[in-house]
Amino acid sequence: MSDTFAIGGDLAVGRLGFGAMRLTGRGIWGEPEDPDECRAVLRRAVELGVTLIDTADSYGPEVSERLIGETLAPYPDDVVIATKAGFLRPGPNRWVTDGRPEHLRSACEESLQRLKLERIDLFQLHRIDSKVPAAEQFGTLGDLQREGKIRHIGLSQVSVEDIRGAREVIEVVTVQNRYSASDRSDDDVLAYCESESIGFMPWAPLGSGRLAEPGGLLDRIAQETGATTGQVAIAWLLRRSPVMLPIPGTSKVAHLEENIGAGDLELPDALVGELSAAT
Repeated sequence: MSDTFAIGGDLAVGRLGFGAMRLTGRGIWGEPEDPDECRAVLRRAVELGVTLIDTADSYGPEVSERLIGETLAPYPDDVVIATKAGFLRPGPNRWVTDGRPEHLRSACEESLQRLKLERIDLFQLHRIDSKVPAAEQFGTLGDLQREGKIRHIGLSQVSVEDIRGAREVIEVVTVQNRYSASDRSDDDVLAYCESESIGFMPWAPLGSGRLAEPGGLLDRIAQETGATTGQVAIAWLLRRSPVMLPIPGTSKVAHLEENIGAGDLELPDALVGELSAAT
């Protein structure tokens, strides 16, 4: 497995986590086709040493959180459950922002119940809602933190300016943005997080596009190292920055084991440099 990172300076997790979005039905909607396999995925993740599991109230909606609570609670002492609020899931493949303070507060209360927790270790604002003053959204999370309902606060899909604005109101310990070997549009956000010791959780970490195509650079490196393209993509992320916390997700045990195997893949410096230089 990979090394560790201390979220907020006091919450140590293995840098290779698990994203639980796929423990739902098609379009991230409804129950999964094979709930027993999804439960087996969660149990196997913990067996393999995963200590950071990321979910959201909108995954299903509610389905992913409920499965986690039913399967893993009471949790091992070293397992951190991170969840998110501020995004609604009104139908398959549909997202709607809702950052109203009353919604964020009720979402937190309901997540606590589904996850069977007394306090959420990492509670993230899934999206900043443009219809609600940002300071009100951040302030609500700060209130929940002072009330002891959440331990640490994170943001999702934000700019450096967004993070700086939030830090005027709350302490931000993680950022979850789209990032991969084939999508580095948020390099500036990653650089800022690294300079401020803020954990960076890349979603969609396996990437897509030209680099991941058969015959592409990821494919060639995979063949040279005896790994899969997904393992190469994850291993590169772990080398990219010490604050990087990849959270690849799946609903299959075999795919989970493949992803976690990336934590043991040592990419030669030359291949890391070649992939880093690719655009």
